[in-house]
Amino acid sequence: MACALFLLLALASSRFAGADEAGYASWRARGFEIPEPLGGRKGDPARGRAIASDGARGNCLACHRLPLEGLEAQGDLGPPLAGIGARQTVGMLRLHVVDQSRFNPDTVMPGFHRRPERLHRVGKPWRGRPFLTAQQIEDVVAWLATLK
Repeated sequence: MACALFLLLALASSRFAGADEAGYASWRARGFEIPEPLGGRKGDPARGRAIASDGARGNCLACHRLPLEGLEAQGDLGPPLAGIGARQTVGMLRLHVVDQSRFNPDTVMPGFHRRPERLHRVGKPWRGRPFLTAQQIEDVVAWLATLK
């Protein structure tokens, strides 16, 4: 009985964590935003800034100009991100990062938390798992929201 109760509590807590066995947190878009944080997580802007400017993680600077000093190589394929937090709601920022194809089906921006069946030409290390975890998504969104 105690073992069954422990198993039930473990399953409930993993559901609360909001991620399946592959690491995907469930989300639902309403219009052009995801209003709820992925898995109920709270983002940290400092971690989000580090992820966005890291070429091995978020790599936002490959396509966007980031409002950060000392970054020489920045892209211009996507819009500059300075002031994005004043132009978009937090829910819209979240959907842009999770699945940009909801805004533009022809985008080259990867869906950083999109299911694998909607991805094409995915490198072997990334197959079957999200590019960014739900926590990393929330961290990036928290940082983007500060860019007023």
